[in-house]
Amino acid sequence: MYTITSTKTLHNGIEMPRFGLGVYKMDDPKEAFNAIIKALETGYIAIDTAAFYKNEQQVGEALRASGKRREEVFITSKVWNTDQGYDETLRAFEKTLTALNTDYVDLYLTHWPVPEKFPETYRAIERLYDEKLIQATGVSNHEIHHLEKIFATANIKPMVNQIELHPYLSQVELRHFCEENGIAVTAWSPLGRGRVLQDETIAAIGEKYGKSVAQTIIRWHLQSGHIVIPKSVTPSRIEENANVFDFELTAEDMAAIDALNRNERFGSHPDHFAY
Repeated sequence: MYTITSTKTLHNGIEMPRFGLGVYKMDDPKEAFNAIIKALETGYIAIDTAAFYKNEQQVGEALRASGKRREEVFITSKVWNTDQGYDETLRAFEKTLTALNTDYVDLYLTHWPVPEKFPETYRAIERLYDEKLIQATGVSNHEIHHLEKIFATANIKPMVNQIELHPYLSQVELRHFCEENGIAVTAWSPLGRGRVLQDETIAAIGEKYGKSVAQTIIRWHLQSGHIVIPKSVTPSRIEENANVFDFELTAEDMAAIDALNRNERFGSHPDHFAY
């Protein structure tokens, strides 16, 4: 059985938590700080932020206020599209380190595969890895063809690909490709931006265990091998999202949720993003 501190071993040996807090759209600094503090108090050991979220500073402040040691919390951040390219990425990372007020980042990702730039962005991320300023390299929103282009010039494959992933968009082909290449998959929008929470099939499955739809979906992600980072600023929901380690979905339950796939996105497709 997984626990809130369970990890997945990345292909370079680094242990990445399977469960964490996503902080996208936590725009109010006080609200973001309080949510992160609550998560850390609840037992979360991973925080997923990005330069674009404009709350890296609150992540660093909350970590220090929590009293936890830096090495106890796994921090992910990302370089935004307007900062991509080799030199630009290195400069953007310096800003991220300053905002977090830390000496290193556990995982640094290319946020979106900006055409003509994402291979150079990843090359800069490799340099940060070589210089031990990050513990692991990764990308976000990369399709198979983006990954193959990176493979052609990279010295080391990305360790993580963070993608939109939920029961209505199960991304089977991309997930299998990542698995075959030793790339861990993190699910962003793991609850489908809340739009999967009305699903009657998942509700019925959760009812058997006395669990909410959100808890059932998070459990499905974990048992599917995904790293999952549900976002909430509500203290009770931060606790609820973490209360998923005392039950296990059956193979039949998993298959029923797998069958809900509609290839339905609630975010942009990487090939059609307004770069």
